[in-house]
Amino acid sequence: MKKDFLADETFDKVNYRETPLPALEYEACTFRDCDLSECNLSGHIFVDCQFIRCNISMARLIETCFRDTEFTECKMLGLHFDHCNPNGLSFRFNASHLDNCTFYETKIKNTSFANCLLREVDFGACDASGATFANCDLLGATFESSNLEKADFSTAVNFDIDPEGNKIKMARFSALGLAGLLGKYHIQIVN
Repeated sequence: MKKDFLADETFDKVNYRETPLPALEYEACTFRDCDLSECNLSGHIFVDCQFIRCNISMARLIETCFRDTEFTECKMLGLHFDHCNPNGLSFRFNASHLDNCTFYETKIKNTSFANCLLREVDFGACDASGATFANCDLLGATFESSNLEKADFSTAVNFDIDPEGNKIKMARFSALGLAGLLGKYHIQIVN
């Protein structure tokens, strides 16, 4: 059964906690200053959509499709991106707050995270090859058995990545970020 479809619509300052967002396919839609926190977005499809200054914290994302979707200045605490539909999963995050989110075992190749808070995020066993973490705070983020090849951490801070437990070939790090690669050795790095 084909779901209904909405395209090129803009939604401003809507509280979807009071009126649930219909389970439709949204294409090239913009959600601005909307409250989607704790909403059930399971099965929703978002293609080429933008979320600007939205609160999406603790929303349910079971089989949710995000394709070429951009999040700007959004509050997105505790989201399970590992529950999303993996087919075509692709998004960009700008100046967003993603603490306590989970990307476990997701394929998020070439994803751009710019100026984001990614504290306590689970990137375990995920394929983040080619991803960019520009000016991101990764305090407490978990990277275990992750593919980080060609990922760019050159301006990221507070990360702790075990080079022996992750694929990091051709990944970029600044000299100041070396401590984040050597933490398990409990050595002191002096300037």
